[in-house]
Amino acid sequence: MPRAAEKKTGPPVHNPETDDPVPARRHFFWASLLAEGYRQGFVREVLLNKVRRLVVKLGTGVLTDAHKRLDPVQVTQLVAQIAGLRARGCEVVLVTSGAVGAGMGVLGFDRRPGSLHELQACAAVGQSRLMALYESLFRHYELGAAQVLLTHDDLADHARHLNARNTLLTLLQHGIVPVINENDAVSVTELKFGDNDRLSALVASLLPADLLVLLTTADGLVHNFGQPDSRVLSRVERIDESIVAMASGTHSATAVGGMITKIQAARIVTRSGLPMVIASGRKFDVLRRILDGEEEGTLFQPVAGRLPGRKRWIAFFDRPQGTLVVDAGAREALVRNGRSLLSPGIVRISGIFAAGDVVQIAGPDEQEFARGLVRAPSSEWPLRSRTEVVHRNDLVVL
Repeated sequence: MPRAAEKKTGPPVHNPETDDPVPARRHFFWASLLAEGYRQGFVREVLLNKVRRLVVKLGTGVLTDAHKRLDPVQVTQLVAQIAGLRARGCEVVLVTSGAVGAGMGVLGFDRRPGSLHELQACAAVGQSRLMALYESLFRHYELGAAQVLLTHDDLADHARHLNARNTLLTLLQHGIVPVINENDAVSVTELKFGDNDRLSALVASLLPADLLVLLTTADGLVHNFGQPDSRVLSRVERIDESIVAMASGTHSATAVGGMITKIQAARIVTRSGLPMVIASGRKFDVLRRILDGEEEGTLFQPVAGRLPGRKRWIAFFDRPQGTLVVDAGAREALVRNGRSLLSPGIVRISGIFAAGDVVQIAGPDEQEFARGLVRAPSSEWPLRSRTEVVHRNDLVVL
């Protein structure tokens, strides 16, 4: 049954006093430093030396052994690195995989199960074991850890989005390390983030953080993977087709994503105005090296200017309910001139959406290039008059 075309309350309203903990003047400070970094050739140092809040995502491959069980030695060295960051004054939010992988060995699975109920059973067994290990290890450094389990709905819903952010900020203010995982034991297919790469990107955007680090089994994004002249890219200035082509899916029995999902996470984070690094979680000093600006992993440079919280919500947190395909003139007006989307520029629509829903906006090639809050429900199409369908304040060019 189609949903009733009820007007939604909309995303969180941007409040410059409370939306971003980082004051506006700090944004200008970072922008000027980055510009100077380009001129002097030390972009890593400029972006990473001043990091005070970061999100670290630990992939399944760096947390489990060859038998798909948690590797206590590996988890111990990673917690030691995070404790080292806390000692130098950084706030750290940990996004962890490994719950399903930890439960697989207990329940006798050799490969990641395909059915939802088996995955949820593995997560239910593995999550408690994973969190018990984290709490024990952080306690050694006199640090508290707090378990935070999320579903997609927690960040898509207006009130729950703000509640999740406020909870995380409160934990950080009290010196606690939030340990976040998707709530696999209760998530259903349509509510899932899909992978913890995306979850970590959304958490970094939610706070916002100064940096997202994805620790995986790879040393970074590899150019000419598998070839004699392969090499790890030190820096990615812009994510284009050539960068996407370098990514490949994982064959790990415990993992969901691969390099493709990390590139998708990089799109979210860099468009939000934040840097991201992909690096190996098997190295015992990787986090310090990254924050010291050393050549470690692949650095994805942020797009200039940080999106306000409201526009980050529109762009990344709610699932689009439909698509508006526009002509070339409308695309130019939105991308180049920062205009609102008017009804004459819309060629066709798809999906069932209400006024206030998030929709995709695609060009003549049907490739998405923006998202926005639509003002007219799909039930009223075709519109009979010249109407402002998406106001520019409710629109984000991706």
